[in-house]
Amino acid sequence: MLASGNSSLHPVFFILLGIPGLENYQFWIALPLCAMYLVAIVGNIIALHLVRTDHTLHEPMSPFLAMLAITDLALSSSTQPKILAILWFHAHEIEYHACLIQVFFIHAFSSVESGLLMAMALDRYVAICFPLHHSTILTPAVVGKPGAAVMMRGLLWVSPFCFMVSRMPFCPNHIIPQSYCEHMAVLKLVCADTRVNYAYGLFAVFSVVGSDMIVISISYVVILRTVLRLPSDEAQLKAFGTCASHIRVILAFYIPALFTFLTHHFGHHVPRVVHIMFANLYLLVPPMLNPIVYGVRTKQIRDRVIPGCCGKDP
Repeated sequence: MLASGNSSLHPVFFILLGIPGLENYQFWIALPLCAMYLVAIVGNIIALHLVRTDHTLHEPMSPFLAMLAITDLALSSSTQPKILAILWFHAHEIEYHACLIQVFFIHAFSSVESGLLMAMALDRYVAICFPLHHSTILTPAVVGKPGAAVMMRGLLWVSPFCFMVSRMPFCPNHIIPQSYCEHMAVLKLVCADTRVNYAYGLFAVFSVVGSDMIVISISYVVILRTVLRLPSDEAQLKAFGTCASHIRVILAFYIPALFTFLTHHFGHHVPRVVHIMFANLYLLVPPMLNPIVYGVRTKQIRDRVIPGCCGKDP
């Protein structure tokens, strides 16, 4: 069951338990997870198609929506097919390298999503504080730079996770008591000093998520001050409405993500079932909600999708 390398012992495969404690209900739990995954796939594909084909959507926010849809497709698809296979078909084994690839995809695209939410907060800041210059400030060339930057950041910050773990020996126990391979869960199976790994994990999370949340917070503080200075209540409500969808998406992503991360490190008294369910939802709820929230708030998308669903010409 173990394959010998030059300097460490690696398991041929890991065993993912799924949702320990709810084995008798896993089949039924998989049904809403599958439905949410299908909504995420269909919704994000539709969003990508509309951004690509509808020229009226080519405004500064649209490239961000396209990048967010691609990120959500990658983030949800990196885990959900395997989770459903575990819950429905008891396919608990995952090959060692496939596990490390899953670790990379989860953390890299989580970092990218966080960076995109930060970039979209800056977009809202420019749209509300400098409405007459929104399209001239955020040109396609300017919008592409933060997108490329957050993609490179995810690659550079997360790659050391997999590299450091791959160089370490593993204990005979190769059971991961959750539904997918995650850095902290895999690290707990290492039979070596992992303090450097833990320290780097904390640094990566706080440097990425911490900096993004600081920028988001500052952007919305300035937005709030600007909105409160508007002369009429109607103008204030309209301005708040343009930010409402983005705030919902931010909360749906960061709350379960931070809960999952902090539970791994500090929440030793949190029931395992609660932790695992939050971990599953953290990678599924944002990809499902994002196209719905932005589709409802973006008039051009709403006007294209709803008539199509009702069998009418847009």
